[in-house]
Amino acid sequence: MLQAQRLFLASLLMLVSLAATAADLPIPSAPSLGAKTYILVDQSSGQVLAAKNPDKRIEPASVTKLMTAYITFDEIKQGNLSPDALVTVSKKAWEMKGSQMFLKVGDKVSVEKLLHGLITASGNDAAVALAEHIAGTTSTFVDYMNQYAKQLGMTNSHFMDVNGLPHEDHYMSARDIATLYSAIVRNYPKLYDEYFHEKKFAYNGIQQYNRNTLLWSDERVDGGKTGHTETAGYNLVASAKDNGMRVISVVTGTDSETARKSQCEALISYAFRFYQQAELFKPDAQISKVRVWKGEQSDVPVVAHGAVTVAYPRGKRDKLTTSAELPGQLTAPVKKGERLGTLAVKYNDKTLKEVPLYAGETVPTGGYIRQAIDEVLMMFQ
Repeated sequence: MLQAQRLFLASLLMLVSLAATAADLPIPSAPSLGAKTYILVDQSSGQVLAAKNPDKRIEPASVTKLMTAYITFDEIKQGNLSPDALVTVSKKAWEMKGSQMFLKVGDKVSVEKLLHGLITASGNDAAVALAEHIAGTTSTFVDYMNQYAKQLGMTNSHFMDVNGLPHEDHYMSARDIATLYSAIVRNYPKLYDEYFHEKKFAYNGIQQYNRNTLLWSDERVDGGKTGHTETAGYNLVASAKDNGMRVISVVTGTDSETARKSQCEALISYAFRFYQQAELFKPDAQISKVRVWKGEQSDVPVVAHGAVTVAYPRGKRDKLTTSAELPGQLTAPVKKGERLGTLAVKYNDKTLKEVPLYAGETVPTGGYIRQAIDEVLMMFQ
């Protein structure tokens, strides 16, 4: 009996030891992919979970149409454009080669249908029709594209046309593609849901299928955009959501449709297998406070802009720490929204994310008595 108990305890200790060892195992490296460049980004936190040459300038091909879609969405949101508005198809749009929606000269087509033709069918003709309707000419629309890119912080992108035809001065990077896709999801969620999920689209009696085949094979994927030319190879950006966590996966320069699909999905699966997401601070929550001298109040709350979320190794929430780098004291006046410092979110000794911190309230200069008292107190600090 005693021997049996000893064997049981020994087995139990071994299991506990193995569990502890497994719990301390590091996160495996991201899968090694054949894509020329790639990036995997957590949507909410903006953290990069995996990357290879993410800032290298590449030929985006039809992934370019994400910017065409972004500007169209923005025009709709601002009330400058209605999805029901009719667009008259020009000869230039009709003459476009490559992937098409199969528009005809003189057709009057709604913005809604053109967006489906742009995103689902990847129509070069749809891109030109939308650009001409919004900006008058495609060249003016391209100026818009480059202005929007600068506004979004896309530092390795430059556009020469609205649909991604090859040109030495037309380029993007994997990071910029992820930045643009993230902005579409964040800024236009309803339009994203309406236009990026469609698996097929028919116009003029011709039915076409979305080239992002992950929409059929992976239920986590709810949108994306493909691109291909002989010089660019096969590109794909796709977004997927699981258990409240959304990631954006970009692969460029793969050698086949099958390769871009499998490599993009490998990154998505890596994210959901080894990471999870947490909201550490709700929007406008006080994260810290700073002493304010000579003000109407003695301290100012410190906040972030929006919620503070983080993607971290699965099951390791207890290993996360936060620290705020802030001035020890301030002198009034302090303006609401004034940048005060940085919050660092760490896993063990690795910084996962840094978040700017701001004054949560305005603290005006106090009265003469308050200033006089604080002047004295400051002498002893």
